[in-house]
Amino acid sequence: QVQLVESGGGSVQAGGSLRLSCAASDNSFSRSAMGWFRQAPGKEGEGVATIYTRGGQPYYAESVKGRFTISQDNAKNTVYLQMNSLTPEDTAMYICAADSPILSLNGNNYKYWGQGTQVTVSS
Repeated sequence: QVQLVESGGGSVQAGGSLRLSCAASDNSFSRSAMGWFRQAPGKEGEGVATIYTRGGQPYYAESVKGRFTISQDNAKNTVYLQMNSLTPEDTAMYICAADSPILSLNGNNYKYWGQGTQVTVSS
């Protein structure tokens, strides 16, 4: 069974940085897109960033452009999310998703989901 395992979450002060990782159990998604989504209580879920696992130009939500960078290492079946200049509005559970046929911030395009890693940003 394929699994997605996120890591790298934690607590950070506003202005700080975190780097999240999402490791897939195999290379099943090597020809599709993976992405990061976030959910917080009282807020709608939001697609954050997405990239084809073979690389190329990523796509970002407007709320994180210029601050977050998604990258991938296809050989490791892993995607990363470098988060800089964090604000309390970034506080959320960050969830990795896999196997979208297109670059998309719509979760309906993805077939597999990780358990999430919590990011908490204090002011």
